[in-house]
Amino acid sequence: MINMKENEKLSILNHSCAHLLAQAVKHLYPQAKFWVGPVIEEGFYYDIDLGDEVIKEEDLEKIEREMKKCAKDGKRIIREEISKQEALDKFKDDPYKLDLIQRMDEETTTISCYTQGDFTDLCRGPHVETTKELKYFKLLKVSGAYWKGDAHNKMLQRIYGVCFDTEEGLQEHLQFLEEAKQRDHKKLGKELELFMISEYGPGFPFFLPKGMIIRNILENFWYQEHTKEGYVFVKTPIMLSRELWEVSGHWENYRENMYTSTIDEKEFAIKPMNCPGGMLVYKNSLHSYKDLPIRCGELGQVHRHEASGALNGLFRVRTFTQDDAHIFMRDDQIEEEIIRLIAFIDRIYRIFGLTYDIELSTRPEEKYIGTIESWNRSEAILQEACHKAGHDCKINPGDGAFYGPKLDFHIRDSLGRVWQCGTIQLDANLPERFDLTYIDKDGSKKRPIMLHRVIFGSIERFIGILIEHYAGAFPTWLAPVQVNIIPVNNEYHLEYAQEIKELLEKENIRVELDDRNEKLGYKMRESQMKKIPFTIILGNKEVEDKTISYRLYKKEETTTVSQEEFVNYLTDVINTKKRNEEL
Repeated sequence: MINMKENEKLSILNHSCAHLLAQAVKHLYPQAKFWVGPVIEEGFYYDIDLGDEVIKEEDLEKIEREMKKCAKDGKRIIREEISKQEALDKFKDDPYKLDLIQRMDEETTTISCYTQGDFTDLCRGPHVETTKELKYFKLLKVSGAYWKGDAHNKMLQRIYGVCFDTEEGLQEHLQFLEEAKQRDHKKLGKELELFMISEYGPGFPFFLPKGMIIRNILENFWYQEHTKEGYVFVKTPIMLSRELWEVSGHWENYRENMYTSTIDEKEFAIKPMNCPGGMLVYKNSLHSYKDLPIRCGELGQVHRHEASGALNGLFRVRTFTQDDAHIFMRDDQIEEEIIRLIAFIDRIYRIFGLTYDIELSTRPEEKYIGTIESWNRSEAILQEACHKAGHDCKINPGDGAFYGPKLDFHIRDSLGRVWQCGTIQLDANLPERFDLTYIDKDGSKKRPIMLHRVIFGSIERFIGILIEHYAGAFPTWLAPVQVNIIPVNNEYHLEYAQEIKELLEKENIRVELDDRNEKLGYKMRESQMKKIPFTIILGNKEVEDKTISYRLYKKEETTTVSQEEFVNYLTDVINTKKRNEEL
């Protein structure tokens, strides 16, 4: 997937096309007023106030036709520098542009505008030279968006689009979008009966029986792999008093995202993060330098208030389970622990067939704690550890947490889309705030260094990513139903089918038996639609020879083997966590 913001040529094209969209909308809806029209990774959008008029999906074609007409005119796009006062006069009847102008820095004396034919807009640019260069574009969707992203403000209409420099590029992108649409985890989650969202709990997903199988497998896998890495596990309360969140700094810096309640006339908050509880666990006992590092994991459920308009299936929810771990260590252990952790994360992602890139997010410009010297040292340690682990890391300046720099893992799915999941954060702040100590070899008290880290990010979001990554066709070890048994004729083959079902169940294989009185072809197609990895077909030959004939998901050929061979093959596929493409 191409990131329009990172491709200079496509970024200019998309920004120019946003203005072309605005010009066309102004022709068709003269009352239209415009907020902003930025380039985004997926293309561009423009936020528009149309008064009482509502643009629907079917109206996009009409707007496209007008855009093509404007582009065909081939008007030159002219940049003009005007004074702030001239800009205020020029846009005096447009409250949105006036707001933009008035919010500019006091030092700003000139403002740039771009004009194409009868349309002028504020813009820094740059743009293409003429509208004739904007040939290959497509409007994708329309949605609502609050002005300035504030739910207290007016709802504007946001039109999304994309522009390419060639017809081939546009068509490839539209094909990609169609594939992504078919993989949408909300659509597949409903079709495969994995999860649901109820109007009684917006942002609070319900996991259905089949989705719960996937979730339990992922959690068990997480515990098993962390046990191998020497982690211990805890469970901290979901609600803790205000005093704790004041110590951690969340009450001051994160209060608007927290759910609170009063118990016995005392304020409590449902935890938005697991870290403060983890600090209390560490403080519960004395620690020696010999005890470190302590690797402490928690699958902890957290709650955060998200705007209703931002909620999106399992990707953006109000409650989720972080696969948290907090590593407490001595100063001389930092590099070794980070190298070990990167190798661990690498191993986990490879099992799912996920590639990734690493970014080093450095000290924010303003809001940060600690000295610049300690930040520089921490950043250098993270970068060096990353290189020693055999990975490059791109610098993401100023995007570190206020308490320390971090390594962010951006995974790439089977469609090439990028998701930020894993992170390793170096923190000297919370150990200070909670007065965490250990006894050093000379008997003195020392402050431990701490790493926060997640690998999945959140169980819910990671499941959503996997649904789309696999297009709902999970590898056998993760599939809710691993085998579907279809007897050709119930009268003659059902008894043997039940025998095979019992055999597989004894091996802890998740199996279903389709004994409905439907045609074989219908049941085979339905097995494929349910994306079941193995479908067994049992007829006369199989009953006579006591064999098993099976077909893999999306494969045409049928393989016949003995019962023992099938069980051995299937258990090997499950135990080695083979992906579908490896079968």
